[in-house]
Amino acid sequence: MNALHHEWLALQAQYERYETLALAVKLLAFAAVVLVPDNGLALALLALLWLQEAVLKTFQGRLGERLLVVEGGLKVGDGVVAMQLHGEWMAHRPRGAALLAQYLKSALRPTVALPYPLLMALVVAI
Repeated sequence: MNALHHEWLALQAQYERYETLALAVKLLAFAAVVLVPDNGLALALLALLWLQEAVLKTFQGRLGERLLVVEGGLKVGDGVVAMQLHGEWMAHRPRGAALLAQYLKSALRPTVALPYPLLMALVVAI
């Protein structure tokens, strides 16, 4: 195995770990609805957990972008240099409003957003 193979294995493991962490955040959101007696606090916690999941999914997306580059390099064997995740990201790192837009975009993805408005509506209805 060459360096790209090793990088792919490491990135894929981390990508899956972020998926597990996102699921844990969703489970915490459900727990907050059930266990937090104060509706205002429950809504605040849900908003915070939604934002946290958006951040996790944004980080996961960055790993996914690099995975696609590595897979392309493995497929065609061109000049993709291994172990460049952070260097490439820093070269194109969004700042300020663009970074916030990335987080918001992640928060509004259906797979992220789906439970939070429903849970918030449930808290308000109770």
